Amino acid sequence: MRWTRVVAACGTLGAIGAIAFVSSCAQKTSETASTGTAGSAMTMDQRLEHGRRLALSSGCVDCHTPGSLYGTPDTTRMLSGSELGWQGPWGVSYPRNLTPDSTTGLGTWTEDQIVTAFTTGHRPDGTVLLPPMPWPGFGAGFTPDDAHALAAYLKSIPAVHHQMPAVMPPGKPVKGPVMIFPPPPAWDAQNLPPPPGAPAAAGAH
Repeated sequence: MRWTRVVAACGTLGAIGAIAFVSSCAQKTSETASTGTAGSAMTMDQRLEHGRRLALSSGCVDCHTPGSLYGTPDTTRMLSGSELGWQGPWGVSYPRNLTPDSTTGLGTWTEDQIVTAFTTGHRPDGTVLLPPMPWPGFGAGFTPDDAHALAAYLKSIPAVHHQMPAVMPPGKPVKGPVMIFPPPPAWDAQNLPPPPGAPAAAGAH
């Protein structure tokens, strides 16, 4: 009957090992939840800090904070929009006010609406985000946790009342300084849509 004792011993060891494995997994899950190192397990403070880092590393602060493109971002008006226009085939657009001001910023937007805007390029009213907003380059690639952390951060910063200049259609006179994007060279333009109001080139896709 020696083999039965061997089998029993192996079974006992296997059960002990399974219990230890389950206990280890439970402990790691508990540690993750308490430290907030994985997505939804983050505390609110950790989530907002993660969103702040994304705002800095993704270029949001560079374009949307006054003074940033001149080397000295005005942190008292963080993400309140810049009146330096960006002129190209689309006309002239301005980095918008991303603070939670209810009339000039994102105060009436929900977190989900903010996420939809910078991951799909569409505002709540259906209008599209104009260049040079690079949403296809970063927003569309965010994980849901990243996207919602950034949106939550934007909802948490101090509201700044700042009405941005309206978007100017192509060919309209513009007041104030602008950064001008020249027409694209042939290589870059191969698959670009024609400028607003221009006829499509023959054979264009």
